Amino acid sequence: MGSGRGAPRQRLRAWAELLRVSALFSVPGDALAGAAAVGRRPGRGTALAIGASLCLYEAGMALNDWADRDEDAVDRPHRPIPSGRISPAAALGAAGVLTAAGLALAARAGRPALTVATGLAATVWAYDLHLKHTKAGPAAMAAARSLDLLLGATAAVTATGTARRTSAGAAGGGSRPDNVAGPRTAARALRTPGPGPVILPPPTRGGLTGALPALPAALVLGAHTYGVTAVSRHETQGGSTGTPLAVLATTTALAAAVLGEWRGRWGQRPEGLATRGPASVGPAPHPEASFARAADSGAGPGRAAPLEGILGWAAALGVTSQPGGGFPGQSAVPGATPQPEGTLRSGLPGWAQAGPGGGAVPAPRPESLLGRTVADPTRLLTLALTGAYLRTAAPPLLHAALNPSPPLTQRAVGGGIRAMIPLQAALAARAGSPVTGLAVMGLVPLARSLARKVSLT
Repeated sequence: MGSGRGAPRQRLRAWAELLRVSALFSVPGDALAGAAAVGRRPGRGTALAIGASLCLYEAGMALNDWADRDEDAVDRPHRPIPSGRISPAAALGAAGVLTAAGLALAARAGRPALTVATGLAATVWAYDLHLKHTKAGPAAMAAARSLDLLLGATAAVTATGTARRTSAGAAGGGSRPDNVAGPRTAARALRTPGPGPVILPPPTRGGLTGALPALPAALVLGAHTYGVTAVSRHETQGGSTGTPLAVLATTTALAAAVLGEWRGRWGQRPEGLATRGPASVGPAPHPEASFARAADSGAGPGRAAPLEGILGWAAALGVTSQPGGGFPGQSAVPGATPQPEGTLRSGLPGWAQAGPGGGAVPAPRPESLLGRTVADPTRLLTLALTGAYLRTAAPPLLHAALNPSPPLTQRAVGGGIRAMIPLQAALAARAGSPVTGLAVMGLVPLARSLARKVSLT
């Protein structure tokens, strides 16, 4: 009786080892970071992307053990297939079923998401069946992880476009579309001398094009995956000192890239290109919103436009005024003398004469990166998450470099897998989604607890 009750539990444990379920917690952060990178909140598309990613990830795990069954019989006889706990046919069948389930979930998120998921599945199968033991192996794994993040971004953007099209005909609809991170921008009517208004709907970059802002984050995550895969090629026999050192340097460089000077997100003007007044601090306004405000100010053909309308039209066209609301050549300091037209400084925003006989007054210097970090909680959170990434990945790599034995090398691989979670969280926070970053970071205790029961490698 005791043996009969223990058999299902042992079989369940064998499948947990085959699928490496302790590594599953490194997967949801890909889709969440991808959605954050394109400025979307998690929604239906993100949930479908996470489900598809989990299925494809587990399909790769089952296929990996099936493809390596002969090698594992020598180096890892305790693995589920060599030990006879799971048959090769069952492992291969599970890989096929999980791949089909992942593609089906991606298809529910839209055709662009299915396109990315198909490329991801092809990369996974190509890696396990052929590329793993070639020089292209680490690059294939890096491409798979990058595609996984782009899958989340594509699904989020596609869901947003679908929600906008669905709610376009609803009169008075005040609900926020799925996955939209900021306030909803409604279509505005532009008054013209003609018979009726011209509707200017907000642009929607859907599909693959809309996911392009997530490409830098995908490359960062792919570079980290490349390093982890390169170290894992020596985990059974050890003997490599240069690889852990090189990956340690790469890890440090990736952390520096995440903490580097922040740039404006897709569709926003990067900071530092023009001096902005105190009233304009914050995200750049939506172009269509500025255009509509200019139209509502009364400016139009055949009528005089007030100053507010001029500034609105200028903002819609992307012209940034200097502090104080003036244009190039207009004084930004009360009581100052404007620069004559044609002079050099008259065309530089933020420069004006202090008065008759006075010297030029430069615009205020932008605040230092350190000052902005201290004043911005989101930057502080990104700094903390990036520090957690370094704390998780760097020490095991250093130990493996000092003593490249198989146990320490395997520990470095496990540390690299666990470090993906704080890296995903840091990328989400850096994109302006601190709540998403904290949610991803909440997976760390779960991953650590399960890793004590089921090995990551």
